[in-house]
Amino acid sequence: MKKIFRAVVFTVVVCLMLAGCKKKNDNPFVEGAGRFSVQQAQGTQGTQIGQLKEAYTMDTLEIKDEMSAQLSTIACKERADVKYGTVKHETYYSNTCRMERPFSILLPADYDGVKKYPVVYFQHGIFGDENCMIADDNNKFKQISANLAADGKAKEMIFVFGHMYATDDPNQKPAFDAKAVLPYDNFLNELVNDLMPYIESHYAVLAGRENTAVCGFSMGGRESLYIGLQRPDLFGYIGAIAPAPGLVPGKDGYMTHEGSMQESEVTFNGKTIPEFVMICCGTQDSVVGKFPLSYHKLFVQNGIEHMWFEVQAADHNSDAIRTGLFYFIQNIFNK
Repeated sequence: MKKIFRAVVFTVVVCLMLAGCKKKNDNPFVEGAGRFSVQQAQGTQGTQIGQLKEAYTMDTLEIKDEMSAQLSTIACKERADVKYGTVKHETYYSNTCRMERPFSILLPADYDGVKKYPVVYFQHGIFGDENCMIADDNNKFKQISANLAADGKAKEMIFVFGHMYATDDPNQKPAFDAKAVLPYDNFLNELVNDLMPYIESHYAVLAGRENTAVCGFSMGGRESLYIGLQRPDLFGYIGAIAPAPGLVPGKDGYMTHEGSMQESEVTFNGKTIPEFVMICCGTQDSVVGKFPLSYHKLFVQNGIEHMWFEVQAADHNSDAIRTGLFYFIQNIFNK
């Protein structure tokens, strides 16, 4: 628990260092411009044991109302002293889906096939594909990861973006109904049995759970929680940015979710405990609403240590993705 608390405090300090922020008000619970709230939770007794809220402003950027945008502007700016990675698009044969399947991969700038790197498997949202997260430059994967690595705040790492809709029926398409979303859960099987072995045999990645993370946005966030809960022996770090409903039974404005797991199954009891778990979302999320908060509360209830925070004024968009990514990669591969 102390390790996670230090990580939470560290990331807030890094935010200040990167952004050149100064405290606007001595009251840490002030409402208004540039507020960024972080909560760290442990559920051992089913209670929340830590909360840290700070208020900052960014005079240099003249942004007063959205901490996520302030953070992203500084952290995502391309710098002359930093080299940025390259993206490749490839295919592999999936025994799970019985067809060739695509993926994109972000390699560090100095990747030479010899030096090995830890790897993050990052999942897209519903109706997305292997390109959408990395092709949208608003998400700033290349810039955030390279800048933090250059500053010694994170390890250099490889990102793999798979096509998460794992079906063996080429005519099946995602939709908002229980049958149509089942292939998203099936991606766990394809990831473990097909994509990861391909990556490990074709790229210079470090093996072992201490070098392997799973993270995602929206439906990809939900599935990252599911994958991490099912296979903590393979993934030492789990991140969910604005995770979609459906990990457990529920209902939203789109559909009734049968649930990939029951609430009582959301636990690591008898399993390997992850090194780091993160859940976050925007305060103005108009798509998944309060479902990320419900996962946070469920994790507290079931005794899963994790970091929880909200990105002020962010919707279901790149503001949340950038900020979630910024904090996630600083807290992984540090064992």
